[in-house]
Amino acid sequence: MQGNYIECPELAGKTIQTFRIHRDAGDGTNVEIQLTDGTSFSCVLSIKPGVNASLYRGGVGTPEILFCHEF
Repeated sequence: MQGNYIECPELAGKTIQTFRIHRDAGDGTNVEIQLTDGTSFSCVLSIKPGVNASLYRGGVGTPEILFCHEF
């Protein structure tokens, strides 16, 4: 994997026979591509939970952010 994307040069020039998107069954949404040469490609699109935490001091005007973390 390079940068922020996945590239599959092995798929270049191949012809798609069927393209299916399977609903989320707990692991994530599955994208399945069947190719006319008998090969297939699949990937799972999963969304992981994230947490944004912040500590701020309120009062008059704009709150003062004392701590902010994203993970």
